[in-house]
Amino acid sequence: MAVNRGPGRRGSLSPEGILREAQINLLECKVCFEKFCSQQRERRPRNLSCGHVLCLECITALSHPLLRKLECPFCRQLCSVDSTSHCQVICDLQELLLSWSPRSSAPRRRVSGGFKSPAGLTSSALHLHAAFGGWGTLINPTGIAVLGSSGTIVVVHDGEKRVVVFSPQGKLLNSFGRRGQASGELWYPVDVAVTPCGYVVVTDAGDKAVKIFTSRGNHMLTVRDSFQVPWGVGTDGDGHLLVTDIQAGALFHVKVDYTRGVVLEHRTAISELQQPKAVACCPVTGNTAVMEHVTNHTPPPVRQQHTRLKVFSKDFHLLHQTDTFSLTLQSTVRLNMSGVVFDADGDVLVTDCDQGMVWSLGKLQNGPVLTPLVRDHLIRPVGLVTLDNMLIILDSGEHAVKIYSDKSDTGSTTKLVCEQA
Repeated sequence: MAVNRGPGRRGSLSPEGILREAQINLLECKVCFEKFCSQQRERRPRNLSCGHVLCLECITALSHPLLRKLECPFCRQLCSVDSTSHCQVICDLQELLLSWSPRSSAPRRRVSGGFKSPAGLTSSALHLHAAFGGWGTLINPTGIAVLGSSGTIVVVHDGEKRVVVFSPQGKLLNSFGRRGQASGELWYPVDVAVTPCGYVVVTDAGDKAVKIFTSRGNHMLTVRDSFQVPWGVGTDGDGHLLVTDIQAGALFHVKVDYTRGVVLEHRTAISELQQPKAVACCPVTGNTAVMEHVTNHTPPPVRQQHTRLKVFSKDFHLLHQTDTFSLTLQSTVRLNMSGVVFDADGDVLVTDCDQGMVWSLGKLQNGPVLTPLVRDHLIRPVGLVTLDNMLIILDSGEHAVKIYSDKSDTGSTTKLVCEQA
């Protein structure tokens, strides 16, 4: 039986960590993200001849109705439906792990050496509401953005067409930005942002440029000035671009006239940063958050990298900062922050790509108040956006987009099928 694990994932040695790893990596179908269930015919786990395991419903959906063959979505081997077999080991494991399951898996807030149930959006358990994508639809995705209040989701990944656009329901609406270095092509896209007027902005680290497209995918402008390796991108309230450059160690502020397709201003807003990657702008205050990846200058194998979050005012003066070490003192786990976003109240939210979690750090005026928001059904979250009381998370470990809501009555995870545009 083959297990499809996310890249770079480090499992926990605690019983709770082992249980969580098994539930995510073994007990759900990696195509539809539904849990296997031997009592429901369509949810029964089936072995393909290549060794991968899918639920019966996905095997039926992916197979040719006459030839009764399908291409494995993970290894691309051609498999016969008639040669599949029931995966009894998963059913046995499921029964075994259910007897170990804790009574409550809701995230809890650490206070004065203990935990208590939090209240409010940024201090309550968020529940997986929907998931879509999966290997083939998305390949090693790295950046995510939302197009206005419509909820249209834009993702950059390593596919032949580098930018993929989904409806809020997971339908594939459009894809553009072919692989390459010509005008309108993308070589190594890292992050994506959407301006208030609907333009799609992509950082292309391979071509050392920022490329701007219309919402329909038409290339409008390429910005190269001063960039060495552009990485993260965001927009401020005026639609101006915030671009980090990991090699230059800087945050650039770029003003663009989108109507004429010209750059009005390109300046260094913040310098002397250490490998800055993710960037986000607060819709409430206009503050800017930047995630640094700092390497300790000690000889290998002692050398380690940790993350540091800095928050700057609207005019780019440093207001707050926190790092992996100080956050570890609060949570007793070593956070590896990757993505960052502000919610509608101005609280800072970060993804933890090692623990497979999303945390709220609060507003940081009096130091971070660490609150776990999501810790279920995530492998390697690398980016997130907020929309209408929901978190939309990009999980590179599952090559998927996952939507979390604070509503506890959503029932089982919605199965969304991506249809070709």
